[in-house]
Amino acid sequence: MQITPNDDIMGAVGTGIDLSQPLPDEDFARIFAGLGRHGVICFPDQSLDAGTLKQFSERFGGLQTSLGGLYTDPVHPEVMTLSNMVKDGKPLGLADAGQDWHTDMSYNQMIGFVNVLFAVEVPQRHGKPLGGTVFANMKAAYDDLPEDMKTRLADATCTHDFNKFWEAMRARPGSTRPPLSAEQRAKRPPATHPLFLTHPITGDRILYANPGYAMRINELPEDESAEVLEFLFAHQLQEKYQYTHHWTKGDVLIWDHIGTLHNAIADYGPDEHRMMIRCQVYADKVFDPSFVQHALGAAA
Repeated sequence: MQITPNDDIMGAVGTGIDLSQPLPDEDFARIFAGLGRHGVICFPDQSLDAGTLKQFSERFGGLQTSLGGLYTDPVHPEVMTLSNMVKDGKPLGLADAGQDWHTDMSYNQMIGFVNVLFAVEVPQRHGKPLGGTVFANMKAAYDDLPEDMKTRLADATCTHDFNKFWEAMRARPGSTRPPLSAEQRAKRPPATHPLFLTHPITGDRILYANPGYAMRINELPEDESAEVLEFLFAHQLQEKYQYTHHWTKGDVLIWDHIGTLHNAIADYGPDEHRMMIRCQVYADKVFDPSFVQHALGAAA
């Protein structure tokens, strides 16, 4: 297996491995280390089903199931379908494009570590792929913050709320999403995390706030919190921090939620079919120093 960095601010390509087969410890370790270093790794020309995607993904940590079990595999409920395709008048998956910038699972008490997606169908127009995914590098965004802000907010915390994102989607023209029920809200209550995280693989400082879910910097007055978050959101989304992955059918894309934001581009129509299957992995292992030490030791 080879992991070759892109000529961008982030991202790499992994080759020489079949991810449908059990992953040797040394290959897992190199992928694990590569996620900390590159943020996003694409493995092209793969062939996975729900079972093998789950098997690969759970090496990195526990897997989240969807709220209400929507669009999940009947045998492997940890595997969700993302798609704009419709059959007999029913959507085949959750439409994920056009949801704006966010970090999956920052709304959980246990945040997310990685997303793993397998491209089943990729829309094309005039021979060019559509529906790319844009990433932003939160280590670079933190590094470039004003030093006085780093110092003043060094111990600050931020509240993240799933309902913020849900309501933003409901407000979009044509949306049919109902409001979250009391039961659903109870299952996804607001969560509080450090505004600046230390990445458990690299030790780098990370800006951990995103427009999708971040609601409030708790140590600041409400008006100042809103002003600082507005600054941070604009700062972290500068083009110089961004990298776009252009999908090809058969890609397995894995990315690090801790050090990145992402945004799926809705540049395709309903007759231009896109389908992915996905696992979302909790950060329930990666913050364990013994787990990290073992993984990085196998990569040495």
